[in-house]
Amino acid sequence: MDKFTTVTGVAAPLDLVNVDTDMIIPKQFLKTIKREGLGKNLFDEMRFDRQGRENPDFVLNQPAYRNAEILISGENFGCGSSREHAPWAIKDFGIRVVIAPSFADIFFNNCAKNGILALPMPQDVVDVLMEDARKGANARMTVDLENQKVTTSDGQEFHFEIDAFKKHCLMNGLDDIGLTMEKVAAIDAFEATNGTRHPWV
Repeated sequence: MDKFTTVTGVAAPLDLVNVDTDMIIPKQFLKTIKREGLGKNLFDEMRFDRQGRENPDFVLNQPAYRNAEILISGENFGCGSSREHAPWAIKDFGIRVVIAPSFADIFFNNCAKNGILALPMPQDVVDVLMEDARKGANARMTVDLENQKVTTSDGQEFHFEIDAFKKHCLMNGLDDIGLTMEKVAAIDAFEATNGTRHPWV
């Protein structure tokens, strides 16, 4: 998993509440267990019509936001089913941060395990960030995980809180497997002696 320290980039305004995981990655794209390749289907039913043509009104199809690395959205983001393909699609598209007033619990935790910072912030702060994002490609926002602050294109700073364990994992690029591998020496030592101590196992 890629380490997350600071992201400075374009923020896309997706001013919707209750963005569920079927909107993020529709069910017909859940046939794969690979984390790559899902970005092209992110928000598929909003980005494309039934003939596969782009909807020019959808924010991620607009030239200013095609390379967005930050997404600003409404409350209860990631609700619905628990599909891990949702954060996979978001990350594969190139988005590293999602900021919203609130998140569905399973989606929120899946983001951290896949190198995405899902960042709940108060509604009044999200409103300011949404307006900043609407300025387009010339307005670049910075999310600094180490110092726990978001800085708008005009220099306004907003501090955020984050669980220390999630912060550690994101900054060090550790998913569940990575966390286990940090203990590999202790695991090997245990395996080397456990057979002697417990030969009946």
